[in-house]
Amino acid sequence: MSNDRFHGRREAQGRLCNWPGCEEPGEFRAPGPRASGFDGPGDYRWFCLEHIRAFNAGYDYFAGMTPEEIFRAQSPVHGWERETRAFSATAGIDGAPRWADFADPLEAISARARMRKPAERRDGSVMSPDERRALDVLGLPLDADRKALRGRYSELVRRYHPDRNGGDRSYEVRLQSVVEAYQLLRKAAAFA
Repeated sequence: MSNDRFHGRREAQGRLCNWPGCEEPGEFRAPGPRASGFDGPGDYRWFCLEHIRAFNAGYDYFAGMTPEEIFRAQSPVHGWERETRAFSATAGIDGAPRWADFADPLEAISARARMRKPAERRDGSVMSPDERRALDVLGLPLDADRKALRGRYSELVRRYHPDRNGGDRSYEVRLQSVVEAYQLLRKAAAFA
């Protein structure tokens, strides 16, 4: 593309302006009826200089948005609300090892690596690191069966649920982690 004083100009190569009744070459692209998405860049409409100016003057990015959505979209950090794995404090890795529990720093690193590695049960099924952590939350051994899983889950729910422990809500976080661990494990192949 040669330098041109109009940014975005593309040689028409036989394309006509999409403006009704215009016979000029379509050298400037604008969003088309199908927006960009997972399956590709979407469709474009091509206009001449006069009609791309008219299109841009009438284009409203905020059309159809609520006032709250417009306010959020105008925020300088719009789209950056959640941390990506690379920029999170842990970079997608679990917490640092408790160095005092190990005589040698390499033992701490090795223990951490073992926890991230899938574990094989006696029956040959493999447990992912997340499934192993869920077993730890429930206090179950690696080779627990479905009956042990259900029994331990029922026991912990009875212990931590406010309706069963006299209304003590201090265990709500623990109860939530027990429920999440059970939901993960009940769908695991090892407990099928």
